[in-house]
Amino acid sequence: MSQPVPPPSGNPYAQGTPGTPGNPFAPAPPPAPVRNNIGLGLVVAVVAALVSAGAYGALAGAIEAEVGYAAVAVGFLIGFAAAKVGGPNPVLPIVSAVLAVGAVYLGQLVGIAMIVADELGGSFTDVFFDQFSLLTDAWSEVADGMTYLFLAIGAITAFGGAKKANG
Repeated sequence: MSQPVPPPSGNPYAQGTPGTPGNPFAPAPPPAPVRNNIGLGLVVAVVAALVSAGAYGALAGAIEAEVGYAAVAVGFLIGFAAAKVGGPNPVLPIVSAVLAVGAVYLGQLVGIAMIVADELGGSFTDVFFDQFSLLTDAWSEVADGMTYLFLAIGAITAFGGAKKANG
């Protein structure tokens, strides 16, 4: 008596695996176009500096202490955002570093203004806008070596963030 179905061969996977669909020798897709829009990069850097300065100051004012390590985040955010939008322009890391110093300084002023407004029972806007010269004098009095170190760290991380975004 013969079998209606032949016996299986020794290897159940002898027919092989399915190949890759399409052309396996197709060229790689072209790289993403290089952005070189320095104007938009500068605008994004300024916006990132203002936003991060506000966040840095709000954090410092909320915990009533200088948060120096947040300067790393402020600087990196400014540099990375500027270079991501503006492209590999060599001006952007330098401008980002300068803006980071300004953003960290402004953030420290916002933090001091929040603390002073809380202590005196006034509003933040009165302290920040009406008494700005007293605020900068107070910052100068309390600034120490660590304050200037955090300003430098903000600039260094902004420069590095801009280089990292395009490298």
